[in-house]
Amino acid sequence: MEWVCPICNGMASYIVKCSDCGNQMDARGAIEDYFDDYSPYLDKSITQRIDGVEGHRCVHLFYCPNCNDDKRIPVNQIWM
Repeated sequence: MEWVCPICNGMASYIVKCSDCGNQMDARGAIEDYFDDYSPYLDKSITQRIDGVEGHRCVHLFYCPNCNDDKRIPVNQIWM
């Protein structure tokens, strides 16, 4: 068994509204995929050590195409 992110593994989706304009924000994936050119290809156990959150959480990026705002939302991982 291991800790997994429900969004990264397609078990859940989040709907986030922009705090500026109220539009639905686009889910852009885990923030660790944006660290550098190779980070999407690294093992999650490596990149999750440097995402800035403690415990079993995965930070996801949401983007508003209307006002160009973005949000980072920590998602609790589940034990599977």
